[in-house]
Amino acid sequence: MAVFQGAGVAIVTPMYENGDVNYDALAELLEYQIAEGTDAIIICGTTGESATLTMEEHSKVIRFAVERVAKRIPVIAGTGSNCTQTAIQLSREAEKDGADALLLVTPYYNKATQNGLKQHYTKIAESVSLPIILYNVPSRTGCNILPETAAYLVKNVKNIVGVKEASGNISQVAKLMSLAGDELELYSGNDDQIVPILSLGGKGVISVLSNIAPRQTHEIVASYLAGDVKKSCELQLAAIELVDALFCEVNPIPVKKALNLMGKNAGPLRSPLSEMEEANAKRLETAMRNYGIL
Repeated sequence: MAVFQGAGVAIVTPMYENGDVNYDALAELLEYQIAEGTDAIIICGTTGESATLTMEEHSKVIRFAVERVAKRIPVIAGTGSNCTQTAIQLSREAEKDGADALLLVTPYYNKATQNGLKQHYTKIAESVSLPIILYNVPSRTGCNILPETAAYLVKNVKNIVGVKEASGNISQVAKLMSLAGDELELYSGNDDQIVPILSLGGKGVISVLSNIAPRQTHEIVASYLAGDVKKSCELQLAAIELVDALFCEVNPIPVKKALNLMGKNAGPLRSPLSEMEEANAKRLETAMRNYGIL
């Protein structure tokens, strides 16, 4: 059985003006997502500003989400690191605190060879019993999980079950699915490629767009899986202007701005991220109005 099927939200971490985590606002966002039909919560990922959370905050945010969601939908904890031992520590904490699965980004900055990736992920997987989704986003990490490597890990490490593919390289994804097939749970990591990934056998999307349009993002996947490919394509194309605006500056700068425009109280960003430039903020607001969520 897949970790989840449908649209999972890569949820933001709301902050107060002083930079502290705003747990009251996080509770409201979690309830909003569940009410709007989101299929899974992905907590402490890139969109959740995991890079600037302390180890203590990281574990506390995951624990809070698990307790608040209370098994209504799966909670997948981002516990990746460029240090294998740190990833093991975070993963064990998330398992202890009740997460349903883990999302593990590739090592960043120091990167790794393909053999290094195999060793890194195997060591983490052996330290926990939770299902693991690998996260391939070379534009941010400088490290690409080749299809052969991902297929090897899925076939040889029992609790490595899936990949969030955000390489943007559809040819690479096709090769991955040709090598791994039914043994792999594939999720799109790009909101503009949900339908293409589904067409290659994907289970859904781990989405930034879902923060502000959860029901619509769910419907893109649900329509496709129900056999209404035409409707799914129409919904995907209707979201393109908004998706482009959500990534006109580095994620999660625009999506936090969008939530604040909606009155969702996402708060500020932690440095080194900065508030949106005025022209880009206007572009985002226009796209939101055109999409009908403002």
